[in-house]
Amino acid sequence: MAKKYKSEAFAAIHETAEALHEARLIPRTTMRKFNELCLTPVVPLTAEEIRKIRKEAGVSQPVFARYLNVAKKLISEWERGIKEPSGPSLKLLCLVRNRGLEAIA
Repeated sequence: MAKKYKSEAFAAIHETAEALHEARLIPRTTMRKFNELCLTPVVPLTAEEIRKIRKEAGVSQPVFARYLNVAKKLISEWERGIKEPSGPSLKLLCLVRNRGLEAIA
């Protein structure tokens, strides 16, 4: 999966830093700082936030599930607080929250 950056400027900075890291000119600890600054952050989301993300995207639970490649029952469980998204699903939700549904379409 391609990396998603906060902006084009952050993408350019991060790609340059990665090249310097591969050339062993930037230590791993510095590269971690670049990752934190440049890449789209992943934060836990509440049930209300997930519902708000979906509604702002203007789609139903089944359609949202298709975009995220998960079962439609899981969307309902997230929105009711029964389960919490993690891993790739949480990353996709954060991308949709920050950039809209078009970011993963």
